[in-house]
Amino acid sequence: MKNRLIFKKDSYWQARGKYSRRLNIYCRKCNHLICTYQKDGPGNLRRLYFDRIFSPKNLIDLHHKNLKRIISFRCAHCKEILGVPYIYAKEKRKAFRLFQDAVIKTVRKLN
Repeated sequence: MKNRLIFKKDSYWQARGKYSRRLNIYCRKCNHLICTYQKDGPGNLRRLYFDRIFSPKNLIDLHHKNLKRIISFRCAHCKEILGVPYIYAKEKRKAFRLFQDAVIKTVRKLN
């Protein structure tokens, strides 16, 4: 459990000013908790990088899988499609491209 509370600190974290926060991501339609995510740097949440998703288990370690085998980002409760998998060309990283206003994010307290 404690290892989930540790922030990933890599070259992407350093490039974004060494600033991170843990977010709870909710479905806008049904307000159901979808995942826990580490957001690096300032700005809006436009994509979810696969290596920054910390829960649930079915979304962890997607960056090791083939992109063609990954299904759309959906709410587990209402089945609403919230985003699609793609490769972010600027960094060559796998991510979910979020649809505009599809999710609600709140900062998660670590304790």
